[in-house]
Amino acid sequence: MYTVSDYLIDVIKFMGNDHVFGVPGDYNLEFLDHIVDRNDMTWVGNANELNAAYMADGYAKKTGFAALVTTFGVGDLSSDNGLAGSLAENVPVLSIVGAPKTENMDQKLLVHHTFGDGEFEKFTKMHEVMGLKVKDLTAQNTVDDINEIVKYIIKTGKPAYLTLPIDVAKIPVNPSIKESFASIFNKDEEVTDFNDTIAERLVQAINNAKHPLVLVGHELKNRQLAHFIERLVVNNNLLFTDLGLGKCALNESLPQFIGTYSGELTDEPTKQIVDQTDLVINFGAKLTDFVTSMFTQSFTEEKIINISNDDFDFFGSHRDLIGDYSFYQVVKAISDKQLKQPLTNTVELSSVSLVTPSDKVLTQDFYDRAVINSIKPGQTLVAESGTSFSGLSPFTLPDNVDFSAQPLWASIGYAFPSMIGAQLADNNSRHILSTGEGSLQLTIQELGTLIKHDLHPIMLVIDNNGYTVERLIHGMKKAYNDVAKLDYTLMPQAFGAKQDQFMTFDVSTESELVDALDKAQSTEDKFILIQVHMDQEDAPSSLTKMGEMIQNKNN
Repeated sequence: MYTVSDYLIDVIKFMGNDHVFGVPGDYNLEFLDHIVDRNDMTWVGNANELNAAYMADGYAKKTGFAALVTTFGVGDLSSDNGLAGSLAENVPVLSIVGAPKTENMDQKLLVHHTFGDGEFEKFTKMHEVMGLKVKDLTAQNTVDDINEIVKYIIKTGKPAYLTLPIDVAKIPVNPSIKESFASIFNKDEEVTDFNDTIAERLVQAINNAKHPLVLVGHELKNRQLAHFIERLVVNNNLLFTDLGLGKCALNESLPQFIGTYSGELTDEPTKQIVDQTDLVINFGAKLTDFVTSMFTQSFTEEKIINISNDDFDFFGSHRDLIGDYSFYQVVKAISDKQLKQPLTNTVELSSVSLVTPSDKVLTQDFYDRAVINSIKPGQTLVAESGTSFSGLSPFTLPDNVDFSAQPLWASIGYAFPSMIGAQLADNNSRHILSTGEGSLQLTIQELGTLIKHDLHPIMLVIDNNGYTVERLIHGMKKAYNDVAKLDYTLMPQAFGAKQDQFMTFDVSTESELVDALDKAQSTEDKFILIQVHMDQEDAPSSLTKMGEMIQNKNN
């Protein structure tokens, strides 16, 4: 019998997912049966719900959609920090919460995983207050409600939340409905006159500017729309930049790329080009504190046209245009527009200087350049917020390299499970993770998941006795910024890896790091873990300056 459970899983599959993340609980177990009984879907059982949400976030950044399954109350709330990060950074994750039988909820029974007050709707209300699109599935209009939630995710690129009671999951559904998925979940909207008018105005503004610049951001990237703007940029030879949030939305090896922008701390010549621009066309970037060096961007509202996921404005105003705005449609419409004449300016970016290793003790500066030197075209670099993000995001990356981080929500421990989710989504791109040991200790439980699925990323663990970014903001030598000392080279075996599945390195000098990276890149059939020892007070110069800026803002 074809049921609501089957229909929901078929929708997830149609959205391009081969994996579903989460943790089993008695309110979702029968739903999980419908996942594990399929031969075209993999259940990724996580160590906890928070990690599952992080992993789903990383997966969705690669695929444009991910599904997360938890159980009512305890599992649901455990995943919320990860789901909130998806909301903050516009990552399309569907949270499916297994709920008690409708009859038990109607009778307000004091069942487990609740507050013991008979009120079941408060969990949904919590998520609605967070800003999520929510839906409690019932026996009425079940398929329509599922469709509404998924269409919302397609249209907005934002996460959503639904509860699936045990009895509702069993309701029979006509299987022929899935034959209409392509029309129900239409991902390719026709451009309306209203949205084409916005695109035409953009072209007019670019034609009138002397030094226009395109800024690409995470909203464009996470919704898988960057190819539209890449076409615009390449066909018209438009210069473009990105931020650390949304870095590599477009291929940074394109000749039109001027480097990653970060406000006052931006390297030259990128900073000079941005400072001199008279028009910034912002496609889906948010000018947040970390990625603008505490709001030190040089362009003002009078120079910006914002085309964002939720709204648009021309130099701070759009009131003379009224209609049904669509981010997708505007981006699609402008992709084939032609300027009066293609621009002729180009930028020569200096390549990352090659490192010459010695037996000197490792420093953060050498580490960052060595990691960037080791990256191969087509790989994915994942950076934990703080030291890794600040040190690695300024560099221009090789051809077709992706970059992932979470500098807005900036939840400590995010990067490791997110990397695993991304690696599952895109196993053709070897992933390289740079994280600190303080961050890793929060989510290291998912090492078992990585090994279970026999993944082969490279993980660099910066071991410098604690929370570097916090030390730079306040409390350089305070005990609350210390963490437990662990031997990370023992972790793969402790989490179940066989000897032929992994390699580990423990490095303290420049030569040891470069040697480990060379061996890691040449060993593609194993998981690689490199424990990197550095001084407690060493940090990228940009992070040191950022720490001072944050402290000044906080005081």
